[in-house]
Amino acid sequence: MHVIFLNPQGNFDPTDAHLTEHPDFGGQLIYVKEVCMAMANMGIKADIVTRRIIDAAWPEFSEPIDYYPGYEDNLRIVRIDCGGEEFLQKELLWDHLDEFTDNILAFYGDNPPDFATGHYGDGGYCAALLKQKAGIGYTLTGHSLGAQKLDKLGMNLGNFEEMEDHYHFSRRINAERLSMAHAYNIITSTDQERFEQYSHPLYQGTVNVKDDTKFSVIPPGVNTRIFTTDAGLEEEAVHRAIAEQYPPARPAIIMASRFEEKKNHVGVLKAYVQSRELQDADLAIFIRGIDNPYTSTEGLPEDTLRVLEPMLDIIRKSGMQDKVHFINIESQRALAATYRYYAQLGSVFALAAFYEPFGLAPIEAAACGLAVAATKNGGPSDIFEHGEGVLIDPFDEKDIAAGLSKALAGQEKYAEMGQRRVKEKYTWDKTAEAYLSVIRQGAAQAHHNGFALPDLDDTKFLRDYLEQKT
Repeated sequence: MHVIFLNPQGNFDPTDAHLTEHPDFGGQLIYVKEVCMAMANMGIKADIVTRRIIDAAWPEFSEPIDYYPGYEDNLRIVRIDCGGEEFLQKELLWDHLDEFTDNILAFYGDNPPDFATGHYGDGGYCAALLKQKAGIGYTLTGHSLGAQKLDKLGMNLGNFEEMEDHYHFSRRINAERLSMAHAYNIITSTDQERFEQYSHPLYQGTVNVKDDTKFSVIPPGVNTRIFTTDAGLEEEAVHRAIAEQYPPARPAIIMASRFEEKKNHVGVLKAYVQSRELQDADLAIFIRGIDNPYTSTEGLPEDTLRVLEPMLDIIRKSGMQDKVHFINIESQRALAATYRYYAQLGSVFALAAFYEPFGLAPIEAAACGLAVAATKNGGPSDIFEHGEGVLIDPFDEKDIAAGLSKALAGQEKYAEMGQRRVKEKYTWDKTAEAYLSVIRQGAAQAHHNGFALPDLDDTKFLRDYLEQKT
């Protein structure tokens, strides 16, 4: 069987060169890569289909075909030309996705794949186009949907044009509606994602969240080759560098998410500086590309600075520079080794995102021996549904502080339960097996093409929704 994974945004390369350092290079890249690797180990031919970039700032993405070491037989990274050569952020890709899809069909020619999977709204749109043009069936994995982002950012009729110009919400949501309607199956990470995200008013009439034949809940997994309590090759060097930079060693509250407003770094920081109890531990904030933001933030992306600069102001005004540490993490292996270092000290991983569709980071941290305190809004409420972690209200700084204190006090108990939960339920082999079961069912069916496509630029439905909210 030959399966393709459509992921036009971000990109993939054998060394994960830019992972997490840009909003387009987030957890969905890990997700797609790991599911593909697990499928390849099962003998399935898998292609990650993404956009080719010929840009001096992104040299890793210029080859049409690439491979992960050890997976040359069954797994390829296939880069398709569209929209010129320069890197384009995901919001600018919509004008070029029809070209992208036509070039995919040209690439495969007389040997089309047996089935496709679409990731995010743009990948889902491309999957729908492949079905419309060539009858290729597909599943949709939305990861996160535009309607929730629109609500969280406070889009309204007053800021409509500004939001549309930047985020292209009408195009994204129209594309999501199309891809939902024509997908053989929609894959979500949790029941909460299925019943809350896909039941949003902007998707009503498109999909029935109560239809069990249309949805499959398949949790992501942890890369157990890296995220484990067993020491890795980088262990000694990583641990020595942290101990030299931040003596004496103390337990820490750890934040390791991308610097985005929705991840709510500021909420955790405010909870920390307002709680004397929490200050018995350090606050360790993982960052990439810079060693000491206290002295210089030169070279950091604008999106990162938008979150980081208010944090630095709070830290300086509270006099907490000796307790709030920044640690430059350059790879997943270094991240896992750093988790293990702090786990030995009785530390806690914190994720206070306003909404987290699933949350790979908490289960990766748990797999390395950290206790977890995570947002109650989204996937973590399913992951830790039996009390394996502490759930917190991200909109309430007092509740964040109380949850972190509880996790620190019960660190050993929560760490042990979290590790057990990951091993029992959250591995990529289990994810890939469940995916493959759905794909085989879908590939055995005929998929009719030729259906009508919507006008992605139609904004009336969105204006009507915002008017009703008002």
